[in-house]
Amino acid sequence: MADTQEYDIVILGAGSGGYAAALRGAQLGLKVALIEADKLGGTCLHRGCIPTKALLHSAEVVDTIRESKTFGVQSTLDGIDMSGVNSFKDGIIGRLYKGLQGLVSSRKVDLINGWGKLVAPDTVEVDGTLYKGKNVVLASGSYSKTIPGLEIGGRVMTSEQALELDFVPKTAIVLGGGVIGVEFASVWNSFGADVTIIEGLPHLVPNEDEALSKGLERAFRKRKIAFHTKTMFSGVTQNDDGVVVTTQDGKTLEAEVLLVAVGRGPATANLGYEENGIPMERGFVLTNERLHTGVGNVYAVGDIVPGLQLAHRGFAQGIFVAEEIAGLNPVPIVESGIPRVTYCEPQVGSVGLTEAQAKERLGADAVETVEYNLAGNGKSQILTTQGFVKLVREKDGPIVGVHMLGARVGELIGEGQLMVNWEAYPEDVASLVHAHPTQDEAMGEAALALAGKPLHAHN
Repeated sequence: MADTQEYDIVILGAGSGGYAAALRGAQLGLKVALIEADKLGGTCLHRGCIPTKALLHSAEVVDTIRESKTFGVQSTLDGIDMSGVNSFKDGIIGRLYKGLQGLVSSRKVDLINGWGKLVAPDTVEVDGTLYKGKNVVLASGSYSKTIPGLEIGGRVMTSEQALELDFVPKTAIVLGGGVIGVEFASVWNSFGADVTIIEGLPHLVPNEDEALSKGLERAFRKRKIAFHTKTMFSGVTQNDDGVVVTTQDGKTLEAEVLLVAVGRGPATANLGYEENGIPMERGFVLTNERLHTGVGNVYAVGDIVPGLQLAHRGFAQGIFVAEEIAGLNPVPIVESGIPRVTYCEPQVGSVGLTEAQAKERLGADAVETVEYNLAGNGKSQILTTQGFVKLVREKDGPIVGVHMLGARVGELIGEGQLMVNWEAYPEDVASLVHAHPTQDEAMGEAALALAGKPLHAHN
């Protein structure tokens, strides 16, 4: 007879969604079991957001040194020490991992290390022990996808292997021009590699407002990052020296490595979900707006639930589910109100509806937009960045979308998400005082223009 332990919540997966649910659940006085086969913190901490942003910061330092003459500073770039870059990255992960372990143990969450499997709608089995929960939260996360017939190995890699490289490839092909693809292309280009992106859709970062996609493409051309849009991958061969990639329109491209960045799939196979009646579609777990699966007291959060695959969405959903279980009746999360940042150079930041989405939802005549160019922003000039802030509003109504391109604009997304989620009118934002000189002023200037009283902009 297997040993059975009982909990208020049993959580399968300790990534962003799982550990947030555990911490909030424990805070609310619930007895929590958090089950993880790998490491607490999941993809985001160990193989995703944190390590990639560390590399992007190293890349920013490289660019600053390379362009130091612009700022009246004489310096020389002696090269990239990848072992040093990796130890910087690994040091950050290590400190955050240690802090997270301390946090989980201080909240008296039972962290169970091992491969968990759903064996009943209220029970997860780990190495022969049964963990029975009055509530179960599925938070098993995602994995780097490839495309059928494209084997990962050797010089063909996903982001996981790319993060562990101990050398800078001289040439690289990136399959996929979404978030992960453009971030790695940006890093490798800064480190001195010759990079080409292949993207099947008409634009890079195709989920963004078209103005951002076009602006990023202009910036990448200037940086000499090559890209082929509307181009479908056909096949790849590799030898000791590199890879040869063919596309469906007959192009042949050669490079040292191929990065496959075609998105992330839900990690739900062999976990007992289907066998216990959990509703599934293409590997994703289906839920209602309250993240309930419709089976028993089983909830799902994070990348396994269709929608944006973002760590902060997972955090928010984990907190939501813990509060739902505790009977606090939290407000459902609005997907379009979740901020999105792509950390390439220049950065892309957005929240709310794109212009096309707003026109589709509200009608073409009911939407107004304005773009404020960063050329008129003092701090952006000091940072030598180009880009813009684009606001989308309902005519005579609130701001429904904020879209930004430029160095460091990811740091401005906080005000953007407040504007969209609190349904601010341009007049509301225009009357707020923005500190000078900051890039944040560009947000104020865009709002002034949308309110019909542009200051540092021509009518």
